[in-house]
Amino acid sequence: MAQRSVSAQVSFLKIAPRKVRLVAQLVRGLTVPVALTQLSVLRKRSVDPLRKLIDSACANARHRFELKPEQLLIKTLTVDEGPKLKRFRPRAFGRAAGILKRSSHIHLTLTELAETGPKKVAQKTAPDQTKVQSGKSESKAKPKLPSQPVTK
Repeated sequence: MAQRSVSAQVSFLKIAPRKVRLVAQLVRGLTVPVALTQLSVLRKRSVDPLRKLIDSACANARHRFELKPEQLLIKTLTVDEGPKLKRFRPRAFGRAAGILKRSSHIHLTLTELAETGPKKVAQKTAPDQTKVQSGKSESKAKPKLPSQPVTK
């Protein structure tokens, strides 16, 4: 059975893409409940639009495929640059400096989690203890410095 995916997007969000990407990279690749929990503890302005976007994508999945949010994984979350508003700020000696007010487009794709049965827990293996320890220390020998400065 092919994995089903749903998408949602926000266009012309008036927050700079650099600031939205900070939050987006934290939730990319997580399941929806874990991502919403992660967003609930962050104090960034871009959290609310991302939370609404995830909720919208979950509603799309519920309506189209009757999927529960616990079955969904954030597959892709891209933040692209939108149009820039160009403004000017007055500066000294009659000059003007440009200001770019940036906007963002956010695209989200959720996929259905693959049901693969019980997961195997990977156990860490200890490093090989088979090396025979000799009487010499294994630390690198420090080069000997001349006791007196070399003069010509």
